[in-house]
Amino acid sequence: MPSWNEVLQEILVEQVQGAKDGIDKVRRKYIAQLHNHTGRNVICYYSGWLQKPGYSLSSVNDDDKNGFMNAVYQMDRTKGLDLVLHTPGGNIAAAESIVHYLRQMFGTDIRAIVPQISMSAGTMLACACKELIMGKQSNIGPFDPQFGGIPAYGVLEEFQKAVESVKADPGSIPMWQAIITKYHPTFLGECEKAIEHAGDIVNMWLVTGMFKDDADAVAKARTIVTALNDHAGTKTHERHLHMEDAIGFGLKVVPLEDDQVLQDLVLTVHHSYMHTFASSHAGKIIENHLGAAIIQFAS
Repeated sequence: MPSWNEVLQEILVEQVQGAKDGIDKVRRKYIAQLHNHTGRNVICYYSGWLQKPGYSLSSVNDDDKNGFMNAVYQMDRTKGLDLVLHTPGGNIAAAESIVHYLRQMFGTDIRAIVPQISMSAGTMLACACKELIMGKQSNIGPFDPQFGGIPAYGVLEEFQKAVESVKADPGSIPMWQAIITKYHPTFLGECEKAIEHAGDIVNMWLVTGMFKDDADAVAKARTIVTALNDHAGTKTHERHLHMEDAIGFGLKVVPLEDDQVLQDLVLTVHHSYMHTFASSHAGKIIENHLGAAIIQFAS
C-alpha cells in the first residue's frame, strides 16, 4: 500500500491528467479495497477539524444522520458494518440518535475502526460497536459532558469546593459568590443529568452490544463507563487514550497491526482523507465503499 507521500503523488497525477475529482477518485478506490478485503460494508465518518479549526459543523450533530442514511442506502446489510471514525466528538443526543439508527440497520454487527482520533461523542460511538480496531497511533478520549467547553464534572467539583470553603471560612463568601453566580439557577442540575445520561446510554450500548451474552456484561460495562466518564480520573476532556488504555479499561480491542493488509488499507484511506481536507474546502465527509457520499464544505 502507498505511503502518505505516495498517496499525495497519486492524487497529483490524477489532477495533472485532468481529473477534476482526482482526490475523490483516489480516496474511493482505497475505501473499495478496504471493503473487498473485509467483505463488510464500510462507512467512513470523517471530520476535517484538524485542518480547519473553528469549523462549527466539524463535530457530531443531527445533520450527520442524513449522511448515514445516504451511506446505508442500497447496502447489503447482512454483511455488517465497519465504521471508520475520525472525529473530535460533539452532541451526545445526536450520537445517541445515530447509534439507534445504525443498530436498526445492522443490529450489533458493527465494528469501529479508529485510524487516528475518535474523541468524546466519537468514543461513545465506538463503545456502541461490538469491538474496536485500533493501531499504535490510535486514540479515543473521555466522554464526560461539556457545556460550551466547560466540563460538567468541573462545575460540580467547583461548587462542592465552594460549599466546603464557605463552611471552613465564612469570610470567603464574597469571593465564591462572584464565581458561582456566573451559573444560571438550573445549571448544576443540568450538569448532573448530563453526566448521568452519558453514562447510562454508553452502559446500555456496552451491555447490549460489545458484551452481549456475557455473564459479566453489567460489571464490565460499569468499569468502562467509570473510566471514560470520570473527569477527576482522566484530568482533562482532551486526554488522548491509547490502545493499551482502552484494553486496560476492558474494551474489546483488536490491534490493527494483527492484520498487515488491513493496517495498510486503513492507513491509506486515512491518508487520503487527510489530503482531501488539506487540499479542498471539504469540512466533513460521510462516505461508503460504493462511492456514495455527503460532503459538507467549510467555506
